[in-house]
Amino acid sequence: MAFGKRFDKSKLKEKRKQQNPLFKRKKFCRFTVTDVVQIDYKDVDTLKDFIQENSKIMPARLTGTRAHYQRQLDTAIKRARFLALLPYTSLHTS
Repeated sequence: MAFGKRFDKSKLKEKRKQQNPLFKRKKFCRFTVTDVVQIDYKDVDTLKDFIQENSKIMPARLTGTRAHYQRQLDTAIKRARFLALLPYTSLHTS
């Protein structure tokens, strides 16, 4: 036949069951839960949670942050770096 094999949903469900349920975690936005209005660039401890070891900003798909807060977080991290509150790279120590 020209159409090939049909997609079997039961195999997909079996595959999901085989994965370890400990690593499946519901992502949530920390800022939505705590009703944050504006992310402050002076709150360095919070900003450090969203920076990787190599000083890159973590993407929203990994942290679960909503897009509105991710844009604020991005701006706050960049402002904190400009004012030397956060390092630009992992080679710089503060």
